[in-house]
Amino acid sequence: MTLDKDLSSIQEMRDAVKKAKKAQQEFMQFSQWKIDSIVKAIAAAAFNQSKELARMAVEETGMGVVEHKLIKNQVGSRDVYESIKDEKTIGVIHEDTENKVTEIAYPYGVIAAIIPTTNPTSTAMFKTIAALKSGNAIVVSPHPRAKKCTVETLKICMEAALEEGAPEGLIGWISEPSMEATNQLMTHPDVNLILSTGGGGLVKAAYSSGKPAYGVGPGNVPVYIEKSADVEKSVKMIVDSKTFDNGTICATEQAIVVDKAIQEQVKRELEKNGSYFCNPEVKKKMEEIISIGPGKVNPDIVGKSALKIAELAGINVPSNTRLLIAEEDQVGKHIPFSLEKLAPVFALYTAENSNEAKERCLELLNLGGRGHSFSIHTKDDHLVREFGKAMPVSRVLVNTLSSIGAVGATTALAPSLTLGCGAYGGNISSDNITARHLYNVKRIAYGLREADIPQPGESKSEAVSSKQVEHLMKEAVEKSGAASEEIDKVKIEELVRQVLKEYQNQ
Repeated sequence: MTLDKDLSSIQEMRDAVKKAKKAQQEFMQFSQWKIDSIVKAIAAAAFNQSKELARMAVEETGMGVVEHKLIKNQVGSRDVYESIKDEKTIGVIHEDTENKVTEIAYPYGVIAAIIPTTNPTSTAMFKTIAALKSGNAIVVSPHPRAKKCTVETLKICMEAALEEGAPEGLIGWISEPSMEATNQLMTHPDVNLILSTGGGGLVKAAYSSGKPAYGVGPGNVPVYIEKSADVEKSVKMIVDSKTFDNGTICATEQAIVVDKAIQEQVKRELEKNGSYFCNPEVKKKMEEIISIGPGKVNPDIVGKSALKIAELAGINVPSNTRLLIAEEDQVGKHIPFSLEKLAPVFALYTAENSNEAKERCLELLNLGGRGHSFSIHTKDDHLVREFGKAMPVSRVLVNTLSSIGAVGATTALAPSLTLGCGAYGGNISSDNITARHLYNVKRIAYGLREADIPQPGESKSEAVSSKQVEHLMKEAVEKSGAASEEIDKVKIEELVRQVLKEYQNQ
């Protein structure tokens, strides 16, 4: 009997979870050294195939740039591994001999991982390495439009793991994913944690599954070019960042806010770096292709080049155009250029001063990027602190490329392809998610202090400590109004009784 696609996908998922659970029970008994050797082999194999996997991703999805996906794959394999290789994640991870507390790590179990179409290979590498480093098994649901390259990535990881002695089934996947299979994966009784990277619907489903979940929100990232910035250098970084992999990283800048004092200089530098400014007529055509409804971005432009998007909009631009820009003065769901556009399309806002710039950036974040990231170019460290405190984000990127800076490529942030948005974005964590988020910690704690517990019915007066009596005596003397004079014993006893009575009635 031939099952239909949905039923086949669901059955494949169930089989993968069953195998993963069995494999994880064996895997969690491995030593830290053995697990580390397996993780090292996976990272090396994924890194060695980074270029081929980047090519497959671009061919299958039609998104991004091979050379840029190669860099993302290298971050997702080598950089992630290097950042976690020396961490203790199995068994005793810390002992505080002074306070007599011992911390013991234990894995979640089976992790369900949802992979986006924008970063289908790098995210698969990253989640696999982080999950196994912490003693877990992983079952992956690829995006349907990126299933081949994602599954190929997982096969490379699994083969390397098996060669190092990992149990069969530790890395599983759905080769023909469906929405129903993905939803059932997230609610499967043997799945213990969800790592969801994708559209808002999937992230919401992860948080609604009843399971612990790490999901990430959208990143409508504003970048502020303040008047003290090195304009030439800053603009080059911003253009390189916005065009990196055709804008498919969620931490990519989405709108430029520039001080009026340097606006013309910024525009000249943008043009020097291959930006095309839309006139009012062209801007209208672009708006029609960017958005398919209030607050909704046209998926056909995601990850496409500026030339391809111009073609879709029916406009002619120079052949060296890297970025399409329109000046804007409004923010809202009905303003297409103000939305999160995972493509080389920019809005340019002009601010009279830093206070006006701050308000504009807040508008953009409140539209759809709360909790994610904010970028600023300036030489004023005081201003960095001011904006850092004011912006409702989890990352403030300073004088760097926001897209790859947020994932740890150009900064000291933890290398990660899943960036938490914290309470601002309705997420459980504001961190760059990595191995330390994928295990639990139990604590052995020894008693250090004796406790004098009052028995039921014991009056408060009987439980008053010597220090309290001293305090009450002093209070009694002060109340007498004659702290410096001799007071007879009877009077002191009477005063203490009065104070004790007041104390007991409190």
